[in-house]
Amino acid sequence: MNILIMLGGGNMGTYLLILLIGGIGMYVQHKLKSKFEYYGKIRLKKGYTGAEVARMMLEDNGITDVKVISTPGYLTDHYHPLKKTVNLSEPVYNSNSVAAVAVAAHECGHAVQHARNYPWLRLRSTLVPVVQFSSKLITWILIAGILLVKTFPQLLLAGIVLFALTTLFSFITLPVEYDASNRAKKWLIEKGIVDQEERKGVADALKWAARTYVVAALSSLATLIYYLQIYNNRR
Repeated sequence: MNILIMLGGGNMGTYLLILLIGGIGMYVQHKLKSKFEYYGKIRLKKGYTGAEVARMMLEDNGITDVKVISTPGYLTDHYHPLKKTVNLSEPVYNSNSVAAVAVAAHECGHAVQHARNYPWLRLRSTLVPVVQFSSKLITWILIAGILLVKTFPQLLLAGIVLFALTTLFSFITLPVEYDASNRAKKWLIEKGIVDQEERKGVADALKWAARTYVVAALSSLATLIYYLQIYNNRR
């Protein structure tokens, strides 16, 4: 969205807010990477791999129609509700580290949410097609809307509405992610997968992962405010 900020005319306070959140986002990403690298070197005393923990958690929650598969990349782990797969990156799938166990249990937390019909996940899933569609058009609509804001402000307004949907999606994602982490931590502790020291590592790693979603939501909100200011200042 940098090109849009260069084209626009928001006030200095909003520019500074966007820069501040961007800086915080870079810091959080750095911390997340360093935390996962650190906890990725600490072996789980019970020796379970991420894949083993994922299958155990699914089975323990009575979920038999979800597969645990390996996917390429680093921190590419996710749950696919349509395909019903827990996709673990190769380092997580094969590793028996504290970080791998934390990630695997978190992604299974989403599968449990799906099985239990967790309302926030259901709401987010409802918005996915809309957000995917709008994301293909939103940048061009906003660019055209900013360029034509004096003569055709309705175009920018349409872009703002689409962007507001993505902002709403970002905030709805927050309870989904935090709940999945809480389910993961609770299960790992109750089943004795992690000991007292390891549970601290799990909580720390998941805490920084969750903060990336918080920063993304705040960044989206700040950018939305910026576009609204351009629209309000069109005269």
